[in-house]
Amino acid sequence: MRRRDFIAGLGVAAWPLASRAQQPAMPVIGFLNGQSPPIWGPMVAAFQKGLNEAGYVEHRNVAIEYRWAEGQPDRLPALAADLVQRRVAVIVATGGIDPAIVAKAATSTIPIVFMSNDDPRKYGLVASFNRPGGNVTGVSWFSAELGPKRLELLHQLVPTATTVALLINPDVAEAARQSLELQEAARTLRLQLVVLNVTTPSAIDTAFETIAHDRIGALVIAGAAFLTNRREQILALATRHAVPAVYVNREAAGAGGLMSYGNSLADAYRRAGLYTARILKGEKPTDLPVDQATRFELIINLTTAKALGLEIPPKLLALADEVIE
Repeated sequence: MRRRDFIAGLGVAAWPLASRAQQPAMPVIGFLNGQSPPIWGPMVAAFQKGLNEAGYVEHRNVAIEYRWAEGQPDRLPALAADLVQRRVAVIVATGGIDPAIVAKAATSTIPIVFMSNDDPRKYGLVASFNRPGGNVTGVSWFSAELGPKRLELLHQLVPTATTVALLINPDVAEAARQSLELQEAARTLRLQLVVLNVTTPSAIDTAFETIAHDRIGALVIAGAAFLTNRREQILALATRHAVPAVYVNREAAGAGGLMSYGNSLADAYRRAGLYTARILKGEKPTDLPVDQATRFELIINLTTAKALGLEIPPKLLALADEVIE
């Protein structure tokens, strides 16, 4: 081969390599969750949907590094530190308030998008809803404050139940306030409230044994990532013991729970995806007001109600946003 042809050939071969080298690096999202993957699969899909709506598709123009604490909060600091070391473009802290608190402690420069069912100001995550300040913003909904309304709805559905149990994780920061508010609401409705504290799967089993033994007529499930993660166990036990229960999220009612009242968790994750995309496009967390959920929905599973021998009052049916048959 002549030297001139050889050099020309090198030039042709080098162009694609040079073109690839000039392409911008794919941004990486760090997805930090305090629980385990199986139950959160639909929520991850909802988060990805939000990204997709904003033009980001995983493996195509954005990468996601998933880190799961598997229900062990003590693992969160190491997982957050790993994401910081990898220099991800943004950390999305989900599955409870703890991942957001840990992520903020791990970095003051990497943007953080949190998801919280409580007031993020109480934990120092943001200075205010309209002006978060710093490197943190997110999606907030007030599940904890809806406990009294859930109890009222459950009382309408099961008026014969004079004793109601509250299944709650005492390790959650807002647990004490939730219990107090439910106690006050129960007194107003002339109900007896039994608080059942659970922090482990075996404790949930024991709680349902107590419900059956003491013939407690109905059950309120408090908002907590741990309880959401144990949804299948709780649903199975509620079915086995024929306990009418009201849940926090529509996903529980869709999976066979009697009733739910609250925000759509899937929609909240979708909105977190939209906020994450805005940050990837250059917006700063300090300029993004905390996205506050203001719409609540009542979901009633008619099939489960029939299995429990319950007749839904017409007034309650009229209030329902969705009736599952």
